Amino acid sequence: MEATTLYTLIGYLGSAFVVTSLAMRSILKLRLIGLAGAITFVVYGYLIDAWPVVWTNVVIILIHLHFLREIRRPDEYFKVLEVRSVSNYLRHFLDHYAEDIEHAWPGFEYRPEENSLTLFILRDLVPAGLFVAKVLDPETLELELDYAIPGYRDFKVGRYLYSKRALRDRGYSRIVARTSGDRAAEYLAKMGFSRQGNGGGDSWTRDLD
Repeated sequence: MEATTLYTLIGYLGSAFVVTSLAMRSILKLRLIGLAGAITFVVYGYLIDAWPVVWTNVVIILIHLHFLREIRRPDEYFKVLEVRSVSNYLRHFLDHYAEDIEHAWPGFEYRPEENSLTLFILRDLVPAGLFVAKVLDPETLELELDYAIPGYRDFKVGRYLYSKRALRDRGYSRIVARTSGDRAAEYLAKMGFSRQGNGGGDSWTRDLD
């Protein structure tokens, strides 16, 4: 392969990274893929002696690294806010994200009951997540929805909810769930739930920290 052809392919690869990053709904993925694109363009610019390309993308790399550090900073503010089933904001939230919620948790339909627990998880005061569960007994919840809005899907909301005593402090020590969606099943596994069956729609359980 000629050097010119190789350099051209590297340039196309960098462009592909940049375009792909712009399609990401997750801010973390956008930054990581954008970072890969900028690094690729630094290499490309160096190989073809295009120093404006090199220095422009060095600056872009520094910007991506800055915001990645912000995303991973430990001092973010989290707060759990319990809401009533008649909350107008809750209804608007569910309507606005209905299509995305269906993709993440197929078949979910909000049916408020007296034994329902509905929580917004605030991240730096942004309603980044919504948790809906049925209270089976004073210590056990049945998960119906655990949803994070686009841009906040780096698992911090879930880790806070399950590992920082946000539910434990309310007296609950165990949570069970059922889901037929692959995306939800993958998420539950990452959050420390254990699968209790072998087929689709299996049940999951997790003891709360």
